[in-house]
Amino acid sequence: MSAVANEGAGTPPAPRKSVTGTRLWVAVLFLLPALVLLGALVVYPIGYSVWRSLYDAGGDGFVGLDNYVDVFTDDATLTAVRNTAIWVAVAPAVVTVLGLIFAVLTERVRWGTAFKLIVFMPMAISMLAAGIIFRLVYQADPDQGVANAIVTSVHDTFADSSVYPKARPNAQVSDLKASGGGSFTTTGTVQAGTPVKLPLVGIAPNRLPGDPEDAKAATGDGITGTVWLDFKLGGGGEKGEVDAGEKALEGIKVEAVKDGEVVASATSGADGTFTLPAEADGAQLRLPGSNFSAPYNGVDWLGPTLVTPSIIGAYVWMWAGFAMVLIAAGLAGVDRNLLEAARVDGANEWQVFRRITVPMLAPVLVVVLITLMINVMKIFDLVYIIAPQPTQDEANVLALQLFLSSFGGGGNYGLGSAIGIILLLLVIPVMIVNIRRLRKERER
Repeated sequence: MSAVANEGAGTPPAPRKSVTGTRLWVAVLFLLPALVLLGALVVYPIGYSVWRSLYDAGGDGFVGLDNYVDVFTDDATLTAVRNTAIWVAVAPAVVTVLGLIFAVLTERVRWGTAFKLIVFMPMAISMLAAGIIFRLVYQADPDQGVANAIVTSVHDTFADSSVYPKARPNAQVSDLKASGGGSFTTTGTVQAGTPVKLPLVGIAPNRLPGDPEDAKAATGDGITGTVWLDFKLGGGGEKGEVDAGEKALEGIKVEAVKDGEVVASATSGADGTFTLPAEADGAQLRLPGSNFSAPYNGVDWLGPTLVTPSIIGAYVWMWAGFAMVLIAAGLAGVDRNLLEAARVDGANEWQVFRRITVPMLAPVLVVVLITLMINVMKIFDLVYIIAPQPTQDEANVLALQLFLSSFGGGGNYGLGSAIGIILLLLVIPVMIVNIRRLRKERER
């Protein structure tokens, strides 16, 4: 026995092998290129950024945590922190909810596949291209920006637009004087049998809407008058008088006012003339401001107030398809027998959706939400391209501030490195949650 024991004790141990039977040194050899790349592209940049964040802009003077203090005291970086928080709180939730709605609804329509293709298509577009597209969509001019073209069309459907914006009385000869709210009122009163002349200027004859007729001097025994453009191309004629070739202003609203109250009103016809009832005798005439107000040009989408929500809208347009596809894949694995059993038990569609579909899709929804949260912390392209220079400060986010501080003219690599480390620290908790969730999924 002792001989056998001594023989066994002198035998060298066998080389260690992995569970797959591969020798350890072979596995390390194959992993070495990946480990070198990981260290060169991930570990070293993180370590260098931590070290660089402790130095000043030039990298010569050690400043400790001063760069981190500047992040939370400088107005620009504070705005970036606030906007990043808005992005993290709003964008992933909206995209996930829309993706869930699209995934559920497309299962119930025959053309669901085509709809999924259309919604997912923006994912094939780069952030740069999407930014350019939405910069055009949000143009303030309704003739160029699709968003304002839609808004102005809806507005003009339900609200009267002005007929002749920027028109005004001819101050040299007109009895009309400004009376507040953009309106003009005559200083004298009208009498039956004495036609009133209301000459207006401020519009080029070739810019009048439609095909205006020549103005006609009003006649008759009633309370009449003419509203016309007291100017014609080439000049000539007498100011304050209806001359041949001068154009009528059709559609001008005229009000008869007595003691501050409107007693009658009329609208000028195609030849510029109008007729008021007998109640207007002895009243002053007023042209309301609605005749001259500037046209409604829509919403200032890229102004200081709406620039961040507008950019988030562009992000939702791009990523809703991503969420929809992942959630639809999870929905395909849901046991349909559970859904049918709930319907047989009397549950309506909303109850089935809220109490069965959503809980069973919870793991997929968490994956989508966490992925999008990590993604929006790095958002840069859309903000940089869509936000115009005057309002870019209001739309600023941490990733953009990092670029501006380091490479966009700031030249402060210490501050930029500090922002980068803060972004890393913000992403790490989300990644830890995701890793723990994946481990739990494997253990099931």
